[in-house]
Amino acid sequence: MPSFRRWQELPPELLCRIGDSLDDLKCYVSARGACTAWRLALAPPSPSLLVVPVDASFCPSAASIPAHRAFELKAIPRGAQFVGSTNGWLALTGYNYGERKFSLFNPVTAAKIVLPPLIYRSRWVSMSKLVFAPNPASDDFAAAAICDVGTLAYVTAGARRWAVLDPLRLAGGDHLVDLIYHEKGRVYCLTQHGDVHVLRLPERRRREPIIVEDPWSAPARPLLSATAQSLSRAQLLQQLRSVRPRRVPPQPVEPDLNAPATVEPLLSEGNLPFNPATSFALPYNKLWAFTSAKNLVFCEGNLYQIWRNVSCVVNVKLPGGGRHCVAENEVFVLRYYPDRKPCWDAVTDLGGYSVFVGRNNAVSMYAQGVPGLKGNCVYWIGWRGRGQGLVFDMATGRSTPCLIPAAGSGAPQNTVCWYFLSDMLN
Repeated sequence: MPSFRRWQELPPELLCRIGDSLDDLKCYVSARGACTAWRLALAPPSPSLLVVPVDASFCPSAASIPAHRAFELKAIPRGAQFVGSTNGWLALTGYNYGERKFSLFNPVTAAKIVLPPLIYRSRWVSMSKLVFAPNPASDDFAAAAICDVGTLAYVTAGARRWAVLDPLRLAGGDHLVDLIYHEKGRVYCLTQHGDVHVLRLPERRRREPIIVEDPWSAPARPLLSATAQSLSRAQLLQQLRSVRPRRVPPQPVEPDLNAPATVEPLLSEGNLPFNPATSFALPYNKLWAFTSAKNLVFCEGNLYQIWRNVSCVVNVKLPGGGRHCVAENEVFVLRYYPDRKPCWDAVTDLGGYSVFVGRNNAVSMYAQGVPGLKGNCVYWIGWRGRGQGLVFDMATGRSTPCLIPAAGSGAPQNTVCWYFLSDMLN
């Protein structure tokens, strides 16, 4: 039997057998981080689908496409609803004693960050999607959400409650449908009509506990001079009576409310105001109305809209004659060209990348070298029945089921969102 002096000298087939025995995602990720040889031998866990059993007695799992297996995750609070996911963290909401609660939860480490309540006009507010900055901590986080029928709200560490912004000026019947958190505190907001606004969150900074010093305290200093120390007892008492404590004004403390944020349209002045007829190239200036599922995603520094027809087959009459048939679940990928008019136009590939859209913060990933992943595809989740991961191939124009391993419990499951760990993100 051969002997190995170093862990990295173990043959890949033995490393794979070790990896197969690790059901917990935290243990598996730790094994991949042991050394370069282990990382190359063990397939990456991301991208994966977050799968939650209908029966709350079972723990959720991450069904990995590259590893073609499911990893166990920490138990999620009972009754929680999912409203977002970023870099291994989940955004959860639920009721507790009649109050709506919001939190960020890491199903790998079980870490939890409780967010302030979201109250607007004296009532509890619901939300459809929440995005947040990567690597959150209890004293350092920033989050934004779509609440009610299309209002933006945000919260930062140290604030007592969410800040609810004034409604955006949108066309009649339009409303917010998707958010993505991008770098440097920018949140891109998409509407049903395809309009995009940029929410700029206040600068992220750690909030230290607020400590208010005693306003009557003064720095320690000698009350009497060296000359006074040689005075008689009576003279000393008289001088001490004349010394009065100096009132020190309270030091300014950091406010416990959110710093101001700004919202502005994405389009340049030459393309304002937004109008689907002029913002989208033919025939998409008509098709936008028949693609009710819309998402935003960044890929290689470029911004894209992902449109999908969630209804039945639709025949659209085009300007100047002719018709365009839109199949059920047909997907369109439009890239933003800020210097063009129209500024949104369809593309036929993503340069070898694939994108993952849904309730998660949208992600792009270069497919080459990732087992089981195909480039120039849109990975999405269907909501009929219990939900299913699907992949739209831009070359063939068709969506097919994304084959993933089933969780070990065998119980009925819900597919929630695409789940990524931070080391796999582009």
